[in-house]
Order: sequence, then C-alpha cells, then structure tokens
Amino acid sequence: MSANRPVSVVVPVYNGERTIADTVRSLLALDYPAECLELIVVDNGSSDRTAEILARFSDRIRVIHQPRRGRSQARNAGIAAARHSAVAFIDADCTASPGWLKHLVPRLEDPGVGIVGGRIVTARPCNAIEEFGERLHDHRQSIETYAPPYAMTGNWASPRGLLLEIGGFDEKISRGEDCDLSYRMLQAGYRIVYEDGAVVSLRSRSTLGALFREGFQHGFYSVPLLARHEAFVRGYCYASEPLHRYKQLARKMALTLRGKADEATRLATVFETGKRAGKICGSVRFGRLEL
Repeated sequence: MSANRPVSVVVPVYNGERTIADTVRSLLALDYPAECLELIVVDNGSSDRTAEILARFSDRIRVIHQPRRGRSQARNAGIAAARHSAVAFIDADCTASPGWLKHLVPRLEDPGVGIVGGRIVTARPCNAIEEFGERLHDHRQSIETYAPPYAMTGNWASPRGLLLEIGGFDEKISRGEDCDLSYRMLQAGYRIVYEDGAVVSLRSRSTLGALFREGFQHGFYSVPLLARHEAFVRGYCYASEPLHRYKQLARKMALTLRGKADEATRLATVFETGKRAGKICGSVRFGRLEL
C-alpha cells in the first residue's frame, strides 16, 4: 500500500490559543511528502488570540473561517474545502507524531474501509487523572471491542468522496457527532479499522471536576444518539456499560498508575457517576425515561 496518497488534514478550533500552535507545529513536522499534504485549520468563530496565532503560519496552512458555531459545522467546512481525495481529522488540543499519516492513510487503500482510527495517548508529563483519560479515549477498544464500533475525530481518516456521500457530520448534533457518523458509515456497508502506528497525543482532563463533566456529557448526549440509531444498535447486541466495567478498566490501569489501585477505582467511579447522572438528565431532557 502506498503511504503517499494525497491527504487534506482538517483541524477545527474554537478559542484554542493555548494549544493550537503546538498542533500546527506537529503537523508541519509530519514525515509526509509536502506535495501530497494540505493543512486546513477551521476557525470556528474564536474570540481569543487563535486567529493571531494562526496568522503566523499563514504561508504553510490554509485558514478557513466558519462563524457558525459547532464542531460538525467546522469539520464539514473543512471537508468542503479539501482539495485531496483523503481527509484526516485531528483536534486542536492534540499533537500528531511524525509518522501519523504514513501509518493512517495507507489503510484507506482498501475500498471497504470507511474510517481509519489511530492510537490516542495522553500527552506526557501527566497526572493520574490525565492518564485515566487515555483509557477513556482508547481507540482500539472503541473500534475493535465495542458493538457497534465507533471512531473518534481526534485521530480519523476517511475518503473525502465517501464523507460527502454519507452526508458529513450531522450539524444538528451538539456532541457524539463522530459516533453518529461512524454508525451511518457502518450502515452504508463500510468498515472501521484501527491503526496502532498512527499516534496522536491528547491533552486529557486534569481535574476530578472536569472528569465528572466529561462523564456527564457522554451520558447526556448518548440518549438522543442511541434513540436515533436504536434499531441498528440493538442489532449489534448493544449492552450498557455499568460501573463494574469501569472498575475492571481501573484494575487494568493499576500497573501504569504505579500500583495505586484505590486511586484508579476512584477515578473510574467519578467518571461513571457523571455518566449515569448525564443519562438521567438526558432521558428527562429528550423524553426517554427508560434508564
């Protein structure tokens, strides 16, 4: 498989002054032929210094301004503007390893593959909470273990034509748009595959409050998402993820947390409590009280 397929990298950003420069620098350092690479940053109406920072790279990247707020709107603007036949996504709080695209893009040579997802790791140095976040963004698990599988836009590549054919990201969805598009891709008959060599580093949540909020958002927005794809998900024998699943995850983390199993279990409980609370609130908000 060729590693030199032309690819457009799309980075949506909103008020990313603290991280966007590192993201762009990592993309400029990619080990990929310059003539096969297009870098597109979509400024989603930032009000901080994001535009000023992006201007420093104006000779090496394309900056698109998308005033309609929303991650789906920003990514769709990037897809529409992309000049190459493959599109890769990375988030504005992530950095790419030099070989990211060389590992990610060749998997698209298989015409049956709709999405390739790479490995997402927590940026080092990090605290225990941030390291736990790495497990929550375990792309191998979401693609190879979960049923149905789904990919995360922090490390994703797809054929541009297929993204347009599927309809892109649903702009009516506030969160979970990557999962929604993954499900639609699967229903259209395409596969999602994992590529361990395509590595992206993420700045994970660093406080208990932020971890709880992340769990809450997962739970809250899973309600309308699962309602939309209920028949499809049931066909994949969907099972909920009760607390014991996260306790098992926490025990696996014990070695990487230097044996602090009690701390790992506590973090798992914080996330799952937030997720459960989010599901309850989401069920009330969206009129689905079956919990």
